[in-house]
Amino acid sequence: MDTDAHLASRLAADLDEAFPALVADHSNRLFTIAFRLLGDPRDAEEVAQDALIRAYRAIAGYPAERTRDLRLRPWLASIAVNLARNRRRRLEDRRPPRSLEPMLATGFDPADDGGDAGAQAMARREAIADLASALLDLSPTMRAAVVLRHVDGLSVAETAEALGRPEGTIKAQVARGLERMRLRLEPREIDVASTSIVRPRSPIHGGRPLATAEVPA
Repeated sequence: MDTDAHLASRLAADLDEAFPALVADHSNRLFTIAFRLLGDPRDAEEVAQDALIRAYRAIAGYPAERTRDLRLRPWLASIAVNLARNRRRRLEDRRPPRSLEPMLATGFDPADDGGDAGAQAMARREAIADLASALLDLSPTMRAAVVLRHVDGLSVAETAEALGRPEGTIKAQVARGLERMRLRLEPREIDVASTSIVRPRSPIHGGRPLATAEVPA
């Protein structure tokens, strides 16, 4: 995987030669961002593909100097977030999707009380589903900040750049989002701070599972 700076330089020198590397490096994470925001893998795949098309067309119109200066991770994230937002606005139901398949794998394990393995597995599935629902119950603005910061792993500065908001606003929105998830999950005693949000399987690359990003306190 190229670093952002090296890949941007390659794109500036020869867009057609370097663009497949951008697709390989970033398509899965764009799918993940869209999936977290929309909750539907088909919509997420279309958003990810549209984001890559938009990126290609934009770079094709940029002078080489501007392309070399691109910070690809936040720039591509901002494209995906805007496309997902526009797609959500076109839906008749603007509420967060409730039929999202469990997409959060957590370090939380139900206490082993000596019961049968089937009951423990069911409890864990319920906990994972609760985490997914808690994330989707956040407002779209807050959910986007949490997704970019703790699913995609962008820094506070990169998240602020991608969303066009001040860093202080991003910190506050992320903190409030995680706290609301904690409050929602408190009855089940699921510690959001110690969970990991696993990237879903992306249909763009044959359904391979993607890397895990830790969710810090």
